[in-house]
Amino acid sequence: MNQTLRPSANRSGAAPALEHASPVPPAGPVLHFAGSELVYPDGTVALQGVDLTVRAGEFVSVVGPSGCGKSSLLRIASGLESATGGQAAVQTDRIGYVFQEATLLPWRTVRDNVALFAELDGVRKSERHRRADTALDLVGLTGFAQHLPHTLSGGMRMRVSLARSLTVEPELFLFDEPFGALDEITRERLGDEITGLFAERRFAGLFVTHSVSEAVYLSTRVVVMSGRPGRIVEEVDIPFGFPRVPDIRYTPEFTALVGRVSHALRGTHR
Repeated sequence: MNQTLRPSANRSGAAPALEHASPVPPAGPVLHFAGSELVYPDGTVALQGVDLTVRAGEFVSVVGPSGCGKSSLLRIASGLESATGGQAAVQTDRIGYVFQEATLLPWRTVRDNVALFAELDGVRKSERHRRADTALDLVGLTGFAQHLPHTLSGGMRMRVSLARSLTVEPELFLFDEPFGALDEITRERLGDEITGLFAERRFAGLFVTHSVSEAVYLSTRVVVMSGRPGRIVEEVDIPFGFPRVPDIRYTPEFTALVGRVSHALRGTHR
């Protein structure tokens, strides 16, 4: 095994015009799995024979049955786990990770929570505050810098978590079902923010979700995983450009792609 780690919306009611993605110059892989396997110490085989490459400028969402190893992919990519077979290579140490929970420190202000990663990296105070203020502006929380986490809604706390990862200026952004506990409207709004950030930054993104429509809306590509042991059984390219128009969700083209991914996902339960 070779294991290398760390080297605006249309509100008129009319159907939006669909903008298809422009050709992107080839880029080297930021994240690469080749025949990757993960077996936990208790003998559970989480992943088997996974082949997946994510390049800069690609946003890849992963869907699959519960327990199929989706989060295990993220843990290997982040260095929290090591693949036990095959290859798993990450070509950057600038990694952002947004978890299922916001995991904020309750005694720190929003600004100080956002600045935490830069602080742990030894960045001087003035620079980490600059990064925090920039990130808060990007996620629309400029006026809440001095608030404590308990005063924020669930969606706002998740925005703080997103802003915190932005301060490391990630080349690889990992998302582990970050919107799963939020109501549908809030998760759609946060999805819009993610697509806007991706359009601006063009990082390599890997996003785990149980929502097929969310996966299609956010992504340049959706991969479908089998039941455990997880392996990739289908990949679906998403041709729409960025930033995405929210009302694209109601077009026949979007619905057809959701149907295709859903059909592949149903096949994993047989």
